[in-house]
Amino acid sequence: MLRKYTCLLILVVTSLSCKAQQITDPTATEVWEPQPRVVTPGVDNRPPSDAIVLFDGSDLDQWRKPQHTSEKGTVSEMQADVQSLDAAYMHTEADWTVEAGQFVVAPGTGAIETRQSFGDMQLHIEWLAPVDTGKEGQQYSNSGVFLMGLYEVQVLNNYKNKTYANGQAGAVYKQTPPLVNASRPPGEWQAYDIIFKAPRFDGDKLETPAYVTVLHNGVIIQHHTELEGPTAYIGKSSYFPHTAEMPLRLQDHGNLVRYRNVWVRKL
Repeated sequence: MLRKYTCLLILVVTSLSCKAQQITDPTATEVWEPQPRVVTPGVDNRPPSDAIVLFDGSDLDQWRKPQHTSEKGTVSEMQADVQSLDAAYMHTEADWTVEAGQFVVAPGTGAIETRQSFGDMQLHIEWLAPVDTGKEGQQYSNSGVFLMGLYEVQVLNNYKNKTYANGQAGAVYKQTPPLVNASRPPGEWQAYDIIFKAPRFDGDKLETPAYVTVLHNGVIIQHHTELEGPTAYIGKSSYFPHTAEMPLRLQDHGNLVRYRNVWVRKL
């Protein structure tokens, strides 16, 4: 009997010794394969090597007029627009103005959207609110970046220009105010760096909501913010099912907002 217990004790000690060796061995937790894909960072404000360049300063070839050019007020109206999209629709060319390596909203012509569709993405976009004496609130350089054409990050001059918090620059419009106001004065270029995780649907059921992180001029203003649904101007938002990838849209709100250096990385 003593021999039996001695053998058992030796087995337990040996097992503990092996586990201790595994825990203290630094190579036990090293992962060598697969190696991460190599991406060359951009220099001098240029995009990284794997970016899809949506505007390089020369033309709007990557953009077009959407089938529906205006942003609807309620979620049900947006859902009707999405459900009526026609894959065979003959899109016309984007008609905003290109000048001096920038493109400018052409007021009254409606939104423009990318020819390509995107879901999860990293987006870099630079914008400028021109000096517009006499304008204030929501009328001072209003535009918007609509992720998947549905989820808006607000563009607006909010340098010493007060408006409702969830409608100012960097807000998830009518949902979540920015953490801080990082706006530069009108007439100066500003940058959004946006990391977007698209919603997931299982048929008509929402599996996971959309999330967005936004840096405004290098400052985090949205930190993994959960979206309530598409951007609704009237009433509360809620999700409706849509495809996994949709075009990026820029809003015409009647103001001469300028854009440049637009690129996307699919995630």
